[in-house]
Amino acid sequence: MKKKLILESGEVFYGEGFGAELETAGEVVFNTGMTGYQELISDPSYCGQIVCMTYPLIGNYGINRDDYESIEPAIKGLIVKEICDLPSNFRTQITLDELFKKKNLSGISGIDTRRLTRILRNSGVVKGKIVNADADENTTVAELKSTTFPTNQVETVSTKTPYANPGRGFKVVLVDFGSKLGIIRELSQRNCDIIVVSHDTTAEEILLMNPDGIMLSNGPGDPEDNPKALEMIQGLLGKVPIFGICLGHQLIGLACGAKTFKLKFGHRGGNHPVLDLEKNKVSITSQNHGYAVDQESLKGTDLIETHIALNDRTNEGLRHKIHPCFSVQYHPEASPGPEDANYLFDEFIELMYQFKNVTV
Repeated sequence: MKKKLILESGEVFYGEGFGAELETAGEVVFNTGMTGYQELISDPSYCGQIVCMTYPLIGNYGINRDDYESIEPAIKGLIVKEICDLPSNFRTQITLDELFKKKNLSGISGIDTRRLTRILRNSGVVKGKIVNADADENTTVAELKSTTFPTNQVETVSTKTPYANPGRGFKVVLVDFGSKLGIIRELSQRNCDIIVVSHDTTAEEILLMNPDGIMLSNGPGDPEDNPKALEMIQGLLGKVPIFGICLGHQLIGLACGAKTFKLKFGHRGGNHPVLDLEKNKVSITSQNHGYAVDQESLKGTDLIETHIALNDRTNEGLRHKIHPCFSVQYHPEASPGPEDANYLFDEFIELMYQFKNVTV
């Protein structure tokens, strides 16, 4: 079926649709990963977004039962140069097109993804819509310009009720702002006794669980749209060790008096170099974020910058001067992706050991 992608800036791309036969609108972003499309599609951090893959062939190893990062995808749509209809991999169960049909998702293939990526890099992320071939372009552009997308993405993807992932080690409360299953996997491999709670859980409710540590997950949207989370973090600082990832990192920054800002086109992909300023070591990281902590705003706070992105020198890590709290902007749990940053989970375990020995 013929479809087209229309941007609010007026550009039109013609291609072939795949997945469900429906029109879909969202914020158009790009991802530079060569693999990991199944994890990307199921990553809650992409809630409300249409993702353009810069790697030309997508779907070549199919979809399997093991690589999901959530049960239900939150992505709005996918844009690819070429979609593979005959995947070849021993774990393949269904094709990408079949998954999109089952999950009622819409995609478009056959467009010039290099041209689209250049537009996004030069102009920044824009609103866009995948529509049928006969859709009026001027009307669609006008609709996009007048449309305001929801700002409750975290509420949309967060768990509604707490649940446990039992273990025999430290008790960790994972605050779900749109958590990937990879975080639970990494904590489980370290024998943590995990309780996953909703994004709006209060500090008092969390402390009643008597946790050894708090994990603040990744998630979608603008960190400033989550004022209750800031109150929760402020109520936990100093009382229990905290580790934040991606949105969790940004929320720690805001809770401690720093500011955040929206990046022009964000960081999305599995090949982003990050410098650890304390270890003087570079890690290749997986990233997926459209906002960053403002480095100038760290002055006068109790936060120390620990990591920076080598591509654009933006902030990638923080540590609290007084309390047991640290965070990173990238994804140490990324799967697939580089495993250079897995040691951060070990540092979280060590931080809980140290805090417990001090407070006993």
